[in-house]
Amino acid sequence: MNTKATYLLLAALSVPFAGAQSSSQKPVKGMASTVGLYVYPQKQQSATQQLTDEQQCYGSAKTQTGFDPNATTTAAKTTKPSSGNDHAAAKGAMRGATISGAVGGDPGHGAARGAILGSVRAKRKAKEQSEQADKKADATKTPQQQKQDDFKRAMSACLDARGYSVR
Repeated sequence: MNTKATYLLLAALSVPFAGAQSSSQKPVKGMASTVGLYVYPQKQQSATQQLTDEQQCYGSAKTQTGFDPNATTTAAKTTKPSSGNDHAAAKGAMRGATISGAVGGDPGHGAARGAILGSVRAKRKAKEQSEQADKKADATKTPQQQKQDDFKRAMSACLDARGYSVR
């Protein structure tokens, strides 16, 4: 094959790929991404048009729902109570040694068993407290989450009406 034919073949092969590269758009990060929505143009809208539409739909959703996700404050962090495993293990060891020594057994083995039992009790108690704190946090978060969900639905409906696919 001669050099001219090779160049023509390479040029012919590269044309479809060059066209495919220019038609794919980079994802646009606009107002919808701040609330966790992904917006895809379905009618060949430009990136500028998408940003404009997202901004207008954001304003519309804010008016409809009375909720502005960017103006909300973050919820206070719940601090998990310290487990106190060291203290509980020491307390269990002391009890185990005392009981074992009182009944004529080896205080060392009793201390080891007591430390394990004390540690297990402390972990159970910490887990129960953590679950209760999580339930309490979920109960207080529900109205805020509901408002945000309403906002997302309103914004999605607006963008969908303008020819976007929203996920």
